[in-house]
Amino acid sequence: MATLTDQFGIQEALAKLGIQEINEGTSTGSRSFANGKIIESYSPVDGTLIGKVKASTKEDYEAAMAKAEEAFKIWRLVPAPKRGEIVRQMGDELRKYKEPLGQLVSYEMGKSLQEGLGEVQEMIDICDFAVGLSRQLYGLTMHSERPMHRMYEQWHPIGIVGIISAFNFPVAVWSWNSMIAWVCGDVCIWKPSSKTPLCAVACQNIIKTVLERNNVPEGVSCLVVGNESGDLINNDKRIPLVSFTGSTRIGRHVSKTVAERFGNTILELGGNNAIIVSEHADINMVLVGAVFGAVGTAGQRCTTTRRLIIHESVYGKTVEVLKNAYGQLKIGNPLDSNNHVGPLIDKGSVQDYLNAIEKAKAEGGKIIVEGGVMEGEGYESGCYVKPCIIEAENHFHIVQEETFAPILYIMKYKTIQEAIDMQNNVPQGLSSSIFTNNMREMELFLSHAGSDCGIANVNIGTSGAEIGGAFGGEKETGGGRESGSDAWKAYMRRQTNTINYGTELPLAQGIRFDL
Repeated sequence: MATLTDQFGIQEALAKLGIQEINEGTSTGSRSFANGKIIESYSPVDGTLIGKVKASTKEDYEAAMAKAEEAFKIWRLVPAPKRGEIVRQMGDELRKYKEPLGQLVSYEMGKSLQEGLGEVQEMIDICDFAVGLSRQLYGLTMHSERPMHRMYEQWHPIGIVGIISAFNFPVAVWSWNSMIAWVCGDVCIWKPSSKTPLCAVACQNIIKTVLERNNVPEGVSCLVVGNESGDLINNDKRIPLVSFTGSTRIGRHVSKTVAERFGNTILELGGNNAIIVSEHADINMVLVGAVFGAVGTAGQRCTTTRRLIIHESVYGKTVEVLKNAYGQLKIGNPLDSNNHVGPLIDKGSVQDYLNAIEKAKAEGGKIIVEGGVMEGEGYESGCYVKPCIIEAENHFHIVQEETFAPILYIMKYKTIQEAIDMQNNVPQGLSSSIFTNNMREMELFLSHAGSDCGIANVNIGTSGAEIGGAFGGEKETGGGRESGSDAWKAYMRRQTNTINYGTELPLAQGIRFDL
């Protein structure tokens, strides 16, 4: 009998990506370290050991940082459009390896194959965005109050950028940061999640040929693995910017640690995202947006829909439509396109899911669609759970928290302002949405008095952000921004310049200093 990995071509994909049973190329993409402890990567799809990576030791980290420091001195002098050309070539390489990398993302993380391929497409898209950006790192020119003076600002590379990414988007978030940082003239050191290290190794393997072909100095792209490396990055004064994606709890530690050494952070932390379903909503559109938002990636997106705030007049109808849709969901191997919901990342997440359901019930929540752990053939990993709907109240402690699992809390509202207040009355502020065909409701939701989130959508769900816009949120989500718009400014340092091209030296503000 063929194994699951053989059936879905995972072994072939691993071979194409240069992933061996034990891969030791962790630090700079070309070195092999022998002293680090072994990190084993098991697939939540079938519980199979995919491969092993040796964690980077402190000595390995220092070797990588030495390479990065030297590389930065060279890379920052390469003209930005030429840096963009190298990133363009990386995009072409990602196109070549889109299928096997998408398969690995799906198999190592557990998201559907289409979502895995979509994540690689995000990487390709951000490469395209970064290429254009490399010719648009604009500064401003200002008029000076002093005669024969010119003032302007320019942007310089900030230095070494530390990237600490999470398991749920094992490759895309790295690319959002690295591709932008590279065209800005920075170099990067990446600490991926220890739950998905093979995806990171695969990315290094893919871009390695581009770096070598263009004689890019070793150290422009560094990879370190293991929790020790995360702490080293946070405490390292040589790293002026740390981009961290993960939980709010760990984000607080990162923020405090980096701030104490006067470093900068980009924090992408928890979300507690809501969709408001107006009495004027198109229920068919709500169905697609809410169900995918709640169960896509098995509820393991920071933009997952966790709360559905429904107008009382359409509450019963909406609940019935949701119950019918949930009854048709197919749970199973995410590499099979017939399935809608894959596994959670590990059994720890399964236990968090079960605990959240019990807490909701203890606070008075009513189960609308029953949850539970899937058992039997095809579910041997123990990581598959049933998407659950719970009628709850916004003030419940468990509703105020982010549970990384497919649990959807539903609740009623009477007025649009009440709905907006409920949407905002959580500690997190990442993504939000309203479904309505009423223009006044749309505009109120998007106004100063509306959603307090970094992302606010109308008639689309809370997930599925495009790379053209800056991504991030407010409050306990961290306030950081990545990807598009002018998020590139976080990866550079601003400098104001004044040139006196006259023959006198007047002082600002009319100050006199006669000698």
